[in-house]
Amino acid sequence: MTRITLVLSIVLTALLGVFSPAMAAPAATSTPRLDLDAATIPLLQERMGTGSLTSVELTLRYLDRIRTVDPRVNAVLEINPLALPQAIASDAYRHHHGARSALEGIPVLLKDNINTQVQPATAGSRAMVDARATQDAKLVRRLTSAGAVILGKTNLSEWMNFRSPLSTSGWSAVDGLTNNPHVLDRNACGSSSGSAAGVAASLAQVAIGTETDGSIVCPAGVNGIVGLKPTLGLVSRTGLVPISQHQDTAGPMARHVIDAAITLAVLQGRDDADPATHQIPVTQPADYTARLATATLDGKRIGVWRRAGASPQADAVVQRSVESLQAAGATVVEVSLPNQDAAFANEITALAAEFKAEINAYLPATPGVHPRSLAELIEFNRNDPVELQHFGQEIFEFAQVSPPVTAPEVQQARQTATGLQRAAIDDLVAAHDLDAIMAPSSGPAWRSTLGQGDAGVLGSASPAAVAGYPNISVPAGFAGALPIGVSFFGSRWNDAGLIEIAYAFERTVQARRAPQYLPSIG
Repeated sequence: MTRITLVLSIVLTALLGVFSPAMAAPAATSTPRLDLDAATIPLLQERMGTGSLTSVELTLRYLDRIRTVDPRVNAVLEINPLALPQAIASDAYRHHHGARSALEGIPVLLKDNINTQVQPATAGSRAMVDARATQDAKLVRRLTSAGAVILGKTNLSEWMNFRSPLSTSGWSAVDGLTNNPHVLDRNACGSSSGSAAGVAASLAQVAIGTETDGSIVCPAGVNGIVGLKPTLGLVSRTGLVPISQHQDTAGPMARHVIDAAITLAVLQGRDDADPATHQIPVTQPADYTARLATATLDGKRIGVWRRAGASPQADAVVQRSVESLQAAGATVVEVSLPNQDAAFANEITALAAEFKAEINAYLPATPGVHPRSLAELIEFNRNDPVELQHFGQEIFEFAQVSPPVTAPEVQQARQTATGLQRAAIDDLVAAHDLDAIMAPSSGPAWRSTLGQGDAGVLGSASPAAVAGYPNISVPAGFAGALPIGVSFFGSRWNDAGLIEIAYAFERTVQARRAPQYLPSIG
């Protein structure tokens, strides 16, 4: 946390150079009645619109929480030194022109596999601390053009949890282990660990995570927040450290569905450098909040994939969720998704080859002093005193000897994996006329044990992740002090429909609560 403390001191010193001490001193305390945990973006915009809150005040509140709360959680890797200047600029823009968007002046954290010119992405690796970025990632440019304040970078599972099967989610060689703010010795899941834990601990209003297979929805589930993995192609991947163009996507993480919906509308859009974004339908909504006021579960048809037996606590939360859906007027249909083992086996074959090809293209195109290939990364890790201290790099080594991405067996593996998962979802939706499929996002968070892998026993992210379809995790209940979420996923480009269902479910069950920061539980 030394880097954060140092940067905070620099930023605050810079701010005091702009404002007199008399003006700056009350900024962090001038809105004592603002409950950051409960505040939504619409509420914050209302206050900033009336002048009872400024972006500078809001940003200082979050910076203060990072200073005081994050030492227990270790979610924030580094503060953006331009955060307060951006907040000052946002307040000035609002004063002269009004808000550019619903994100005007809103502090946002970024997962540290997303590039900015000021804070290039490390992916949690010591090999990449001297990497440089020629420009902000496309999604970051969309955020800043909308007036958002980039608060800083969050910790993540190193290399997006694609280095070893014995990796510990939330650990990186750059910043150590992120803790679950509900119970600090429990895992925050990964790989968007810091983004999820940071939002749960109210260290930012929203954060941006990324997912290849579960890296948004699992952290959202175990940290008790909302995590939205959009349809592949809805959000540009330009400027993100890659695993696979067939599954990678960024998405918003927030304490409230409406905040995730607002953020997605800003993030989405075509990008000439990302061909997947060219497939966005012209009918895709530009505003995901327009119909939330009338969102309802009444009349909806929800398939329930219970994934029963692996976690009794998750089973109980799913059952209560089913009862809530039915009480709200939804029809529940019990379903099971076929061919999951075959899809998984082919996914691994495809991802290894795709990662090798994409990281070998990404590294030499990234300025700075760092390895230029996967082979050089492997060698760096072997010689580094920290990288392999807890677990190895078996996935790196497997990817290094994988066939070229153009090999027939790799192409077939990708077609099989994606085809099986798309059919699993589409066939069920069509056969039962479903609006969404609900499943447990994960079981309760497990105890973090460095070097022994993750002890999570349950997940439901793969069908939507491999298919490239939307998936949103929403808080649904607790196992003691530990949150459990459920995910709603469905057909391609149905992001708006799932957001409406998630919003109505959130209002019905009202399951989210602020973390207690317990050291441990029995």
